[in-house]
Amino acid sequence: MRLSFAMMADNLNQSPFQLAKHLRIYALSLGVVFAGFNVANAEDALFETKAKQALMVEDQTGTILFAKSPDTLIEPAALAKLMTMEVVFHELKTGNISQTTQYTVSENAWRTGGAPSGGSTMFAKLKSQLAVGDLIQGVIVQSANDGCIILAEGIAGSEAKFAELMNARAKEIGLTASTFVNSTGLPDPKQRVSLTDLVKLARHIKKEYPDYYKTYAQDNFTWNKIFQRNRNPLLRLDIGADGMGTGYTEQSGYGIVGAAERSGRRYIVALSGLATDRERAEEAKRIFEWAYQAFEEVDIFAAGEAVGDASVFGGVKSGVPLKAHEKVSILVPVANRDRLKAHVVYNGPLVAPLEADQQVGMLRIWIGDALVQETPVYTAEAVESGDLTKRSINAVFELSTGWMRRLRF
Repeated sequence: MRLSFAMMADNLNQSPFQLAKHLRIYALSLGVVFAGFNVANAEDALFETKAKQALMVEDQTGTILFAKSPDTLIEPAALAKLMTMEVVFHELKTGNISQTTQYTVSENAWRTGGAPSGGSTMFAKLKSQLAVGDLIQGVIVQSANDGCIILAEGIAGSEAKFAELMNARAKEIGLTASTFVNSTGLPDPKQRVSLTDLVKLARHIKKEYPDYYKTYAQDNFTWNKIFQRNRNPLLRLDIGADGMGTGYTEQSGYGIVGAAERSGRRYIVALSGLATDRERAEEAKRIFEWAYQAFEEVDIFAAGEAVGDASVFGGVKSGVPLKAHEKVSILVPVANRDRLKAHVVYNGPLVAPLEADQQVGMLRIWIGDALVQETPVYTAEAVESGDLTKRSINAVFELSTGWMRRLRF
């Protein structure tokens, strides 16, 4: 259930300044807790895909441009290696390991992920030692299963212990639906991910580890005199792609998480359930080309600008302005535009005392029936507790009006 006061712009043909002006209608009061949300098929009338699941997000604004069953749980296959690399990058960033750290190739790594396995491998020799820097390139460029297992065993002692690290890190960065069982993505009935989580993970890696992220755009890697090309087909399609990975299982079909940038605008896409590797490349290219042409960016609020007011209980003031930390922008469709709606949502009334810059809710933006963007909102100023008289007046008001909110839940 959603209770909010909408800020609407009925005519999206107006200028960004006029659009922003129309949106500056402040919410008077809101009193609801959101447990979560379901993303509608954003602009599905403008684009169709053969993928069974799909999600495209513009990276800077977080606008959802297209969604098709993005929360369905699927087998990740090699896309699980994105989470493996997040753990490795985190270990590097925190100083627990370095790129020159050496790990030994165990029989398990060699047999399960090396040459005898028949899968993607960097052909590491049994009992040899490899540097973390080489293993990273092997995993990212060659999708090397042996490289994943060597890293997992070296960092955590075993793949099972490493999977615990994967799940712990996934929880820390906000992946809410995915479960990881191994470092490679090799089939396991308990290993499942959602495209929503994969896109969130891809954005996180680019933001938190920009130097390591560059490896995803590396076209090839030669190690131990063996030359191998990057398995990501998007890198050779002239669409501005710079990552990230592909995967395949019989149950989930062919999947991909891709990232591309053109003219300063960056997009992340995840697709799954495609029939062939060729269809995967074609569908990924189509959705990137569509996004480049079909949307334009509109600024709604400046950084630090008030986006609404929240009611306050027991304070020296009865309300507090809310702000976003960064500029709020959104991509809107160039054609077939629908109404843009913005809802400031919080659990209220807020209770004094309140600190300045305290996160209290979310600004949610919809295009038609599709929730396309969420931005945290913060108190623009502190509100101290009021005197006894002020609190008594607030209490009487709450007793006389609170029942209306309760009846509407």
